[in-house]
Amino acid sequence: VQLQASGGGLVQAGGSLRLSCAASGRTFSNYLMGWFRQAPGKEREFVAAISWSGGSKDYRDSVKGRFTISRDNAKNTVCLQMNSLKPEDTAVYYCAAREGLYFGSYTHRGAFASWGQGTQLTVFS
Repeated sequence: VQLQASGGGLVQAGGSLRLSCAASGRTFSNYLMGWFRQAPGKEREFVAAISWSGGSKDYRDSVKGRFTISRDNAKNTVCLQMNSLKPEDTAVYYCAAREGLYFGSYTHRGAFASWGQGTQLTVFS
């Protein structure tokens, strides 16, 4: 599956932004989808994951209550709604896909075979 992330930008702290990831090439509903981020000089880290049906979701602790992951299998898209943004959210955000119905072992980048190109989010105070 090919992934194309979009929606990044420059946002003031406390603001909101919505990232989107469009998938093509394979049956999107067969994939667990995830969002990761990588700040300068840091490792790529897990942000959120959503199961093939959208019925299961998970987030890293620092974004719980602020970020919401969703998907639309009819439109082959996964989104990340980000509210109450903080400067520490600044990073390049990547969407990722892993084929299969199992919802687990998704916090490591090695668990995902397909990646989008990344979209930059910068949050200023």
